[in-house]
Amino acid sequence: MRKAIYMAALAAIVASCTTTTKPLYNWKGYDEAVYNYIKSPSDQTVTEIEAVYEKLMTNLGSREVPPPGLCADYGYLLIKNGQTEKGKELLIRETMLYPESKPFIDRILKRFDP
Repeated sequence: MRKAIYMAALAAIVASCTTTTKPLYNWKGYDEAVYNYIKSPSDQTVTEIEAVYEKLMTNLGSREVPPPGLCADYGYLLIKNGQTEKGKELLIRETMLYPESKPFIDRILKRFDP
């Protein structure tokens, strides 16, 4: 009887060790999209990186928030491409999710205030 209890406990411990956990943040596809955009900026690479940003904003990691800097990066790209209001919203969202970014983001926002 004792041996069966030990075996059940051991099986539970082993099962818990082999369970994969969801990462804190989802960065899937980010590095390649940014590399392609920086390497050869074009309408196509802008469209590709925007698609990756949108995907990362909805397919979240275990924290259920976009990765640090993603809203800021995406927001700045949108502002550079003429979508100022949507870009500002994302920059502000970055400061709400990651308050430590506020001093830096506030300086960026000042550049785009009339």
